[in-house]
Amino acid sequence: MSDATTAAGEAQSQPFTAEVARLLHLMVHSVYSNRDIFLRELISNAADACERLRLMALKQPVLLGSDPAFRITISVDAAAKLLTIEDNGVGMDRAALVENLGTIARSGTRAFLDAAGDKVSGTALIGQFGVGFYSAFMVADEVEVFSRPAGSDEAWRWVSDGKGSFSIGPVDLSAAPARGTRVVLHLSGEGATYTDPDTIERIVGEHSAHVPVPIVLRVDDTTTRSLADGSALWRKPKASIEKKAYAEFYNHVSGQYDEPALTLHFRAEGRHEYAALLFVPSAKPFDLFDPERKSRIKLYVRRVYITDEAKILPAWLRFVRGVIDSEDLPLNLSREMLQSNPVLTQIGKGVTTRLLAELDKLSRDDPDTYLKVWEAFGPVLKEGLYEEPERRDALFGLARFHTSTSGDGWRSLADYVAAMKPNQSAIYYAVGESRETIAASPHLEGFRKRGVEVVLLADAVDAFWVRTAIGFEGKSFQSITQGNADLSAIPAEGDAPKAEDAAAPKAAVATLAARIKQALGDRVTAVRGSDRLTDSPVCLVAPESGPDRQFERFLSAHQASGKRQAPVLELNPGHRLIKALIERATAGDGEVVDDAAFVLLGQARIMDGEQPDDAPDFARRLTRLLEARLG
Repeated sequence: MSDATTAAGEAQSQPFTAEVARLLHLMVHSVYSNRDIFLRELISNAADACERLRLMALKQPVLLGSDPAFRITISVDAAAKLLTIEDNGVGMDRAALVENLGTIARSGTRAFLDAAGDKVSGTALIGQFGVGFYSAFMVADEVEVFSRPAGSDEAWRWVSDGKGSFSIGPVDLSAAPARGTRVVLHLSGEGATYTDPDTIERIVGEHSAHVPVPIVLRVDDTTTRSLADGSALWRKPKASIEKKAYAEFYNHVSGQYDEPALTLHFRAEGRHEYAALLFVPSAKPFDLFDPERKSRIKLYVRRVYITDEAKILPAWLRFVRGVIDSEDLPLNLSREMLQSNPVLTQIGKGVTTRLLAELDKLSRDDPDTYLKVWEAFGPVLKEGLYEEPERRDALFGLARFHTSTSGDGWRSLADYVAAMKPNQSAIYYAVGESRETIAASPHLEGFRKRGVEVVLLADAVDAFWVRTAIGFEGKSFQSITQGNADLSAIPAEGDAPKAEDAAAPKAAVATLAARIKQALGDRVTAVRGSDRLTDSPVCLVAPESGPDRQFERFLSAHQASGKRQAPVLELNPGHRLIKALIERATAGDGEVVDDAAFVLLGQARIMDGEQPDDAPDFARRLTRLLEARLG
């Protein structure tokens, strides 16, 4: 522990928040297989501190004093088992130290930890929720942080052994950096290897060579090594950059450890000049479905870091990571200007267009890699179908779907249209909670019989975009659970039906339908014969106007709609039960027909994943029918 004495007052001890305590436990017990990453995280924090001060100094140059050159200095002391990472960035006061090192502010962390329990890999946590600092406790028995805010006459010391609490108090200016933050790791026995200069040089070369701040290794009082020059990778010519360098920069800028599925590096010139280095991950970030749907693109202006909260790309591209560096934007961008700046808006549109074009190229050149992207981010990309109709054609080209004939494979809409049956005029789809639920729906029976492919839409966003989609290549989208199926023009495949399976006469079906409608009243909008059923006696569909039944259920579950509209009950003219009811109705057995009407309605609701309107009444009528049949 440092011998530094406090300038005034005593250090105060306080416990970590519950989230930090649990996170420290995960770090110490789960990440030993990848301990090198701690240094990358501390360097990343130091670089961010320098970048923030660089921006602040544009308005307050006095903050830089006589030391305008930013740098990160790493020092090793093998005899004392000390590893020090120091920056001359913005620094932290007492409140900032407590907030940044004693709590986790990023939303969603508590929920993630609750879901993860103690089994999650700590590696997956680092960088995902702004918790990289705590990885230091993988290799250190104690961590000290000395920090002096730029322009301040006060310095502070934070110290913890990572076992439940930390201490913080003022410290003599002589014990703190002149500006910025010094992190001192008192290494554990296993962590002592990190005092080896060659080990430090190797780790920095692998993980931090492209941070935008120079890194120097101080071996002793007379020997230093330059580990990184602080040059901006995104400003270098593509031809001079190796794939490994891109991967390392992706790890740095994203905080993720997967290989990027797509790397996009270009410079735009003309009306607006900017450089972009963007990555599409191959694995989902943990905050992909954070309600705030924030973009994680880092915005620079002429190499000066501005923010990572600018809304540059649309929310449906929030999984993209990387850097955009503008030559045209002013350096004094306020939060309000960021939200309405026309130059930034045009940059965002240009980058979005380029990203969609590159994803389309990837889908053609490397279908297997593209399918991994779609499996990870397809539901997010489909948000764009609803939110940006002007991008719909491009997104339809990227979209992949499971269908009733594809099994576990994926199909594009172009594949679907190319395989349409003669006389088929629409792209048929079904919306549901899962592929398995949709595949078991009776609504698919008539389509299967005719070999007609049905797109299975099981993501929550599907119920929204498909209602507003006009069509694809001149073919409209039609729900198989709404309106008339109109399959009569498409012949059935296989052998002709046997005589006993022939459909009842249309007139007889219409008469039974009228009788059932009279019994059910306003519980249904209509009752009619169906050409979408082959094995089930009945099903429910939505009327032509109004929402699809699955979308209506979604709105009802979220209390976003009023009273639900009554469905249409469709009867299978070829089913033995329907033909038997026609005979009972013709014989004047109205009580049996009435009971059967309510039971069939309840059965249809059950097959739709719902409950009968009146469960006790459903049970009484079913009991009467069984007694009449078995008694």
